[in-house]
Amino acid sequence: MTEIVYLNDVNYDSNSVITVGTFDGVHEGHKTIIKRVVDTARERGARSILVTFDPHPREIINPGKDGIKLLTTLEERAEILDDLGITMMLVIPFDRDFSLISSEDFIHDIIYDKIGVGKFIIGYDHQFGRNREGTKATVKKLSRELGFEVEIIEAHDIGEITVSSTNVRNALENEGDVDLAHRFLGRPYHIKGTVVHGDKRGKEIGFPTANVKPENHKKIIPKNGVYAVDIKVGETIYKGMMNIGIRPTFDGSDERTIEVNIFDFGSNIYGETVEIWFIKRIRDELRFKSVEELIEQIKNDKVIAQRLNK
Repeated sequence: MTEIVYLNDVNYDSNSVITVGTFDGVHEGHKTIIKRVVDTARERGARSILVTFDPHPREIINPGKDGIKLLTTLEERAEILDDLGITMMLVIPFDRDFSLISSEDFIHDIIYDKIGVGKFIIGYDHQFGRNREGTKATVKKLSRELGFEVEIIEAHDIGEITVSSTNVRNALENEGDVDLAHRFLGRPYHIKGTVVHGDKRGKEIGFPTANVKPENHKKIIPKNGVYAVDIKVGETIYKGMMNIGIRPTFDGSDERTIEVNIFDFGSNIYGETVEIWFIKRIRDELRFKSVEELIEQIKNDKVIAQRLNK
């Protein structure tokens, strides 16, 4: 298991292969860098370290009304990194004081003096330190002065689009394009949450739903609409369809809800934690003229979801 270590608890070891970044989503571009870190560390008998930040730096530097939404929580990142073979995920608490550290001080005082580094591997466009002044040129300059190696990893493109956390966020939040997000991430987008009581509208119209409250309010919830999904209840994965939105046919509200109709399932799971993987977007959320029209559409949605999610 990838060890999660905070900066104050790290042991110094110059035989370390390091990369640095937020790595939100741990997408296919990130994996190119991570694979190189892991392979190099194995060749050298070194420890492989991914240095990341919590909270997300943009939450401190450019705080919006709700802060930046995440593709992966810290724990989810650690799980993915474990599958990829990283020895240690080193977490630096990111606050206003840390944001003022210069890029050169960050490399010298933290990476070189505190953690120890034999080789530093970064992406071609990585920027860090105060005002994002540090670039690959900064790292190369300090590597010559301090005596560690540097390797720069070039962009990873899919379909002529450079894979980035921003592009994944846009696909999910603006388009609901879970297919594109899947291609960028290398896996279906995933959320976890608790089943809570709703108004039982679904049961009344013949399609009982589990209302899911996301475990982490910072996680991205895809654009409103209907999706084919996989849902894990206990140790079993079921097929289903999900509606995200404000239920306009029932006059709606400003509060988004996440409702999952689980196929071939009839158990009471209130209070249980479930995991959901987005398989395919079916349609936008719509206002129907009548409940009967809504029911007919849901029947069609189920047929489509079952066909898409085999």
